[in-house]
Amino acid sequence: MDQKNDATRLQIEKLVYGGEGLSRVDGEVVFTPFVLPGEEVEAVRSGKKHQAQRAAVTNLVTPSPDRITPECGYFQRCGGCQYQHATYDAQLRYKREILSETFRRVGRFEFDADRIAVESAEPFGYRNRIQLHFHDGKVGYRAMGSHTLVPVETCPIASPMINDVLDKLNHMVGDRRWPSFVESVEIFTNEKGVQWNISETTRPVAKHFFDWLAQHVPETVPGPLDYQVNDDLFTVSGTSFFQVNRHLAPRLAQLAIGDAEGRTAWDLYAGVGLFSLPLARRFDHVTAVESGRGATGDLERNASRAGLPIQCVRQSTEPFLFESDETPDFILADPPRAGLEKGATGRLLEIGAEKLVIVACDPATLARDLAALQSGYEIEGVTLVDLFPQTFHIETITRLRKK
Repeated sequence: MDQKNDATRLQIEKLVYGGEGLSRVDGEVVFTPFVLPGEEVEAVRSGKKHQAQRAAVTNLVTPSPDRITPECGYFQRCGGCQYQHATYDAQLRYKREILSETFRRVGRFEFDADRIAVESAEPFGYRNRIQLHFHDGKVGYRAMGSHTLVPVETCPIASPMINDVLDKLNHMVGDRRWPSFVESVEIFTNEKGVQWNISETTRPVAKHFFDWLAQHVPETVPGPLDYQVNDDLFTVSGTSFFQVNRHLAPRLAQLAIGDAEGRTAWDLYAGVGLFSLPLARRFDHVTAVESGRGATGDLERNASRAGLPIQCVRQSTEPFLFESDETPDFILADPPRAGLEKGATGRLLEIGAEKLVIVACDPATLARDLAALQSGYEIEGVTLVDLFPQTFHIETITRLRKK
């Protein structure tokens, strides 16, 4: 350990899920943001959090060959991105290693990084949905780990339409007509229309505010937005979930379904039907299970418009599984970050479908769920789909086959 001006010399061993680099000093683990494996840095430790030391870099002693100049001028201030200082190839390599290690550490099973396939696309301009925050006549994102506003004029990972709207908002927030009680707004776009959702406000927002927005942003769509993915048109209401990567959304169904076909299939946590509709072209009977009222309504409209006979069930996945006495040929589950509901993995083992696919957005909960399923299923393949370039987030499609 080398001390200089209260700084500690750190050797970065690896990146961990969350975007920080891990090192060890005096037997303690230290996590440091915006570093890369193999780098030597000087950093000031800032105390413990979650049983580990935190530190901030004061001097980069030995940079990694993977380090590059970030494209975004707000990087390290805005809390949205963690990896813009690394080449994109390196980002994908780190994510594969993190996913493999999470399987080993959390799931207690081995799946080497070189066995994990990677699907990626353009690493910038991909986001079709963002949340913006407002304070003192300024618009932007929140700083890493705080509610402090970082004003922004442009966002390299957001789509062209979103950046156009962001430019207009920067002029509008200074207008006296902008309601000071609106704290956060979510913007969703298909690059032709724009959907607005007020996500944080201390008072109800009047209709004339949205009329005013529409005057400045003529692409504004009142109500649900129609989003084209391959040959399907998906109605997406304001409360419904939809994938945020406009470049990779068209590939997800093929990656998840592959060449599977047969008599019956279930789409669990179905959302607006991104997987349900392609499944209905491969299977004679598809049951789509979704608990959200808005998403279920969207799903029914999307299936009807496509002329596909999908049975839409408005119910949480766990009770659906326990109430069903059927064994489908194929099950696809796309659960939220918390993973499969308690009891769902045990019931899936009892049901025993020949093929099971899990689409997961959190490596730890995926590892936990796969460990619970390993008595009845073996992993056929794992694909890391990089839906969130420049960030630590990892989306995974895991294909399982009944033992």
